[in-house]
Amino acid sequence: MEIREARASDAGGIADAARASMRDSYDFLDDETIGAVVDEWYDGERVAGRVRAEGSAWLVAADDDEVVGFVQGALVDAEPPVGEIHWLHVAPDAREAGLAQQLLGQVQETFEKRGAGRLRGTVLAENEAGWSFYEADGFDRADEREVTIAGDDYGEYVYERAIDPAAEELVVEPVETPAGELVVNFSEGERGSKAPFYAAYRTRDLAERYGWYCSNCESVSTAMDSMGRVECNDCGNSRKATRWDASYL
Repeated sequence: MEIREARASDAGGIADAARASMRDSYDFLDDETIGAVVDEWYDGERVAGRVRAEGSAWLVAADDDEVVGFVQGALVDAEPPVGEIHWLHVAPDAREAGLAQQLLGQVQETFEKRGAGRLRGTVLAENEAGWSFYEADGFDRADEREVTIAGDDYGEYVYERAIDPAAEELVVEPVETPAGELVVNFSEGERGSKAPFYAAYRTRDLAERYGWYCSNCESVSTAMDSMGRVECNDCGNSRKATRWDASYL
């Protein structure tokens, strides 16, 4: 078994592994929905673009050149940077080999070399095996939100874990805005289409949330819908809250 960086030529094997894994772990989704999203996410052109994308981390587990698992994510520009895991899939027949733990360990090493201080992973609430995997590896549940899949809403858990103790220290700074002085938590970041968004608070103890700070234009004039999608009203920088949106990945 070899764990290596993904290649554009792995697209077919990645799709097969994702489809098999999702059918086994996401039995609350029908085959038609799983097939449609896998075909969209992992077509050859899309995979080729993602494996070359700046900040992307994509590793596959290959057995005699057959892809039996993969982990996919990206580095989020925060203080310290966050290694965000979007997907970790292992085909059911290969799960007894401990590949999920190996893939998690390898992607952590990849992110750590790029300066990440924390790891973040997301998993649907109905996928008990998925969130139990994160909890068993020392991740804490940091947030819960809703995502829309094929027109239906599902709960999704966000898990985080520090790579090193220094990552626990928050990086916060006061910022003058038209709404008065706000405190921006640069340790709480999310990817945007142009630059990261950071959480903004009214008070220095981070007890009262204000909204999001757009680092592209230094504005706090942002709008967020009920599904957590954020857009800056001044520069158009945008964030989709869910990995289930293909354009987000």
